[in-house]
Amino acid sequence: MLNNIVSINSAPLPTTFDVEYLVIAGAGGGGARRSAGGGGGGYKTSTLSGINISTNYTVTVGAGGAGSSYASDVYTLGASGNNSVFSTITSTGGGLGGSLGTGLRNGSNGGSGGGACFDGSIGSASPSGQGNNGGLGASGSNPNNGGGGGGGAGAAGGNNPANGNGGTGGAGSSSSITGTSVIRAWGGVGGGFTNMGTAASGSQGNGAGASGTANSGGGGNGRVEEAGAGGSGGSGIVVLKYPDTKTITIGAGLTGTTASPSGGFKVSTITAGTGNVSFA
Repeated sequence: MLNNIVSINSAPLPTTFDVEYLVIAGAGGGGARRSAGGGGGGYKTSTLSGINISTNYTVTVGAGGAGSSYASDVYTLGASGNNSVFSTITSTGGGLGGSLGTGLRNGSNGGSGGGACFDGSIGSASPSGQGNNGGLGASGSNPNNGGGGGGGAGAAGGNNPANGNGGTGGAGSSSSITGTSVIRAWGGVGGGFTNMGTAASGSQGNGAGASGTANSGGGGNGRVEEAGAGGSGGSGIVVLKYPDTKTITIGAGLTGTTASPSGGFKVSTITAGTGNVSFA
């Protein structure tokens, strides 16, 4: 009697996989002299599907922008932050905070907008969805004409409160992609005639001209009525979480580390540079 032969067709192995990402751009610099805070770097986090092995994916970690400066009645303009990238995902650099000098009072647009200085216009979160607008500066009728706070990923920058203080820095947003909750991409604090505003939770504090922490995407603080420079924006960061069956290669030009596998995943944190990553 012939034995029946049963053919069992197993499901094909998947050829692609998902990568969870956190991509934060560099933040904007703070303004100079009774000035506004810089906007936090653009903040994007989600999952990118269809990742293939043996394929190069571009990664860029955006640098923070320099703060504007003031000395001997001369202003030197700072800069907005730089974009961060993972594959098709781009986060936009935070906007520069406004300064008291004529023509420098508007906050710049960015992932989160820079705050406005005296009688200036706020920087908007543009493109939308990555952060919030900066805060307004004081009006022409206010002798304590200071700057607003920079926008953050979690909240808009505070308006100048017209009491000699600067505007509050916009709150950042927290992520637990690394296994620990960390707040990033806050707005810089605005400076008033006499005092700084209130710092956002998790930020570098409310010191005049304080710079955003490296890899935080936190905006640079403005200054009060004094010479000196606003703070530089904090650099961005790219964090990738993927199945622990995969191995990442972090290419030349990038600085990064990969944590030990946990819960079925690996997490790679890239802190500087531009280049490619690939998976095997």
